[in-house]
Amino acid sequence: MKIPTTLKHKPVIVSDNYENVDGRYAYHTDAKGLSLGLAQWNDRGKVDISAKVWRYTGEKWSRQSEELPLHRVLDLAILVCRAKLHFREAYRYEKLYDPENPVIDRVALQGDAMTVAVCTDNEKINEDIKLFSQALSNDDELIGERLRTLASILKEMGY
Repeated sequence: MKIPTTLKHKPVIVSDNYENVDGRYAYHTDAKGLSLGLAQWNDRGKVDISAKVWRYTGEKWSRQSEELPLHRVLDLAILVCRAKLHFREAYRYEKLYDPENPVIDRVALQGDAMTVAVCTDNEKINEDIKLFSQALSNDDELIGERLRTLASILKEMGY
């Protein structure tokens, strides 16, 4: 199924078969495509690129399709990587984190830093972090394959 090109987001680079590779949801997902294109929020004379996940309900393109600026896509990738790195050593903590110091890292970006921390405002954090850790472990093969691919491409790009 081809993603639409007549809506406000204007696709330039696409993956029309994303439904076949959507992690554990492959072949059973409403996420039918990914695109990089001209953002729907562009104003005259100002052009931003965005990434979009295209969802299809079986009848129409969903309003739940997500569009993100590229820097946010990369920030999410940084967050995933930092979380994976934390959980490699989290077994050392009784609660999988240090309640006295829930900040995992401060990642320097643009003259400041993105704080990566365990969400202690979550009243069920002690249960939820165990579930999160188990789900991360269960998806290790899927995530690891994508991280290896990303690392390879970044190396090819000179990063």
